[in-house]
Amino acid sequence: MMVPYVLRLLCLCSALFFLLHLTITAAVAAVAGRAIGLAEQMAADRAARLLLALRLLPPVLAGILVSGIGAPSYLWLEPDAAAEHVGWPCLAAALLGCSICAAGLAGAARAAVRSNRYLRHCRRVAESDAPVVMLAGVFRPRLVVSRGVRRALAPDQLAAAVRHEWAHRASHDNLKRLLMAAVPCAFPFGHGLRRLERGWARMSEWAADDRAAAGSERRSLALAGALLKVARMGAGGQVALAASPLATSLMAEAGDLEVRVERLLNPRAPARAWRSPRWVVAAVAVAGAAIVFQPGTQVAAHSLLEQLMR
Repeated sequence: MMVPYVLRLLCLCSALFFLLHLTITAAVAAVAGRAIGLAEQMAADRAARLLLALRLLPPVLAGILVSGIGAPSYLWLEPDAAAEHVGWPCLAAALLGCSICAAGLAGAARAAVRSNRYLRHCRRVAESDAPVVMLAGVFRPRLVVSRGVRRALAPDQLAAAVRHEWAHRASHDNLKRLLMAAVPCAFPFGHGLRRLERGWARMSEWAADDRAAAGSERRSLALAGALLKVARMGAGGQVALAASPLATSLMAEAGDLEVRVERLLNPRAPARAWRSPRWVVAAVAVAGAAIVFQPGTQVAAHSLLEQLMR
C-alpha cells in the first residue's frame, strides 16, 4: 500500500511501539512472580514503588525507544519521498498500536467518570450504615467514613483508620491507579499485567498501614482493631471500590486481612534491605543516551524499520 511520507512515519512509530510494547510486556510478565516474591521481603513503600515501576515499564520503555531511536533514524536516513510502499503486516501492527493506546485512554476515562459519579453520592454513603472507610478521587480526594463505621469504632481506632487513608493521599495512590488504568495492555481490550497491579495494591495497603502506625505499638493495635471491626461489618469497602475504581479503601481485600493484622501486631524488619541504586540508574541513563546517539545505532535501527515496512 502506498502511503505519504508523514503518514508512513506515524505508521512506523505505531507499529514499532506495538511490537516493542508486546515484547517488553512478555518479559515483565515472565518475571512478575519473582518480583512480587522479592517485594514481600522488602519495606512495603519501596516494594510498592518497585511493582509500580514494573507495571509502567512496557509503555514507558517502548515510548522512549520509539521516540529516541525509531523516529530519529527515519527522519535522518529516510529520503523525503512523496509516497512509498508499506506492507500489510506493518499496517496491521500500526493499527494494533493505535488500538491499545486508545483502549488504555478509554479505560482511564471510564474509571474517571465512574469515580466522579460516585463522588456526587459521597454524602449519602457517609450517612449510611455501610462499612465504608475510603479516600475517593484523584486531584481533590475526599475522605468518606460512613455513619456505621463512626459508631462502631473507638476514637483511637477511627483515628488510626483516618491516618491510614491520609497515608494513601500522601503517596498519591489514587493517581497511580489512574496511571495504571491508562497504560496500554499487550493487546486491545486485554487484561494487562493484572498480577502486578494486584501485588502493587497489596503493597500499597501494607505501606499505608506502616505509615499510619508510624512505629507506635498503640497505633498498631488501634489500626488492627479497626481492620477487624470493619471486616466484621461486611464487604461495603469492596462494593464502594467497584463503584469508584479511583479510590482506596481501608478493607480493599478481605483475603489480606490476616496478613495485615499479623504485620501490625508483630512488626518485623524487612528481610532485604533495599537501597535505591540512584548511581546505577544514572549510569544506565548516560550509557543508554550514548548508545542512542551513535550513528551506528541509528543506521541499524533504520535497517530494521525497512524490514518492518515490507
